[in-house]
Amino acid sequence: MASDAVQTFTDDNFEEEVLKSETPVLVDFWAEWCMPCRMLAPVIDKLAEKYGDSVKVGKLDTDGNRDTAVKYGISSIPTVILMKDGEPVKSFQGMQPEAAYADEIDKLIA
Repeated sequence: MASDAVQTFTDDNFEEEVLKSETPVLVDFWAEWCMPCRMLAPVIDKLAEKYGDSVKVGKLDTDGNRDTAVKYGISSIPTVILMKDGEPVKSFQGMQPEAAYADEIDKLIA
């Protein structure tokens, strides 16, 4: 189960919650059946807790939100995209260590 700090992004709220966000956003593109996605979930939870209000952290289920997944060219999951000012800044495919995400987030909020 995701942390309360992790938001749920959808095709319907993506523009408002991600593209128009005043803070950087980490988007985890995932699916329920994806075992690496499930393994990544605790890392996403930790990042959400660690960065609190300075970074918005959320997950987008690619099965239920295909329009957004297609728009961002998601061809394999998990894919994590770090966004700032509505634009992708850094993309990670596959599982990465927590530090890889944290290093990139730290650069954005420094």
